[in-house]
Amino acid sequence: MKISTIGTGNMARSLGILWAEQGHEVFFGSRNSEKAQSVAEFSGHKTQGGTNDEAAAFGDVIFYSVRELPSIVLSSTEVLSGKVLIDCNNQEIPEGFAFDPISESLAEKLAADVPNTHVVKAFNTMAQEVFELSPQVIREYNVSCFICGNNQQAKETVMTLAEEIGFFPVNCGSLRSARMIEGLGDFIRFMIAGMELGPYATISVNKLPEAKNQRLGGRQAGYT
Repeated sequence: MKISTIGTGNMARSLGILWAEQGHEVFFGSRNSEKAQSVAEFSGHKTQGGTNDEAAAFGDVIFYSVRELPSIVLSSTEVLSGKVLIDCNNQEIPEGFAFDPISESLAEKLAADVPNTHVVKAFNTMAQEVFELSPQVIREYNVSCFICGNNQQAKETVMTLAEEIGFFPVNCGSLRSARMIEGLGDFIRFMIAGMELGPYATISVNKLPEAKNQRLGGRQAGYT
């Protein structure tokens, strides 16, 4: 699969390398093509680097790691038509972690900017340090990757990419769910920095076995 990154920050670099290790063709994009080429040289695995425009043209899947809209970052957004765009972004952390309620997610704003592109929200609930662990270790700890989008095939593509590098993908439905997923990203950043649990704090969704008997009376209608 051809995968590009828009941006060469910590998340884009780490995921680009991981996917290259899985045998995907990876192109790093940046405003500064020399920086992107330097990241590609560091990454190895025949990865390439160049401008954001070149990256957008190269990939079938685009990992979008900048907060600015594509219409601002790219010369033209037409090149993204029909492609999968993974949005990993969260809002800036306000003072005291006093986040406002999310009535429109960053992912929804992206989708409105590039309506012919399949925007998928993913990878916003873990710190870069987690990716430094091997996929085997991540898999052992059952780390969840929450994923949502309006196109089922695009979601399945991203879920496969998440699973390849050790994560347990959780299908969270339509792109509207990005409001909750981004809120979850705010919460995990609060746990990491505000509660000082550190960057290796993660979230795992586990489904427990059904209780064989209702010794506490079970769920009764009309009670909360």
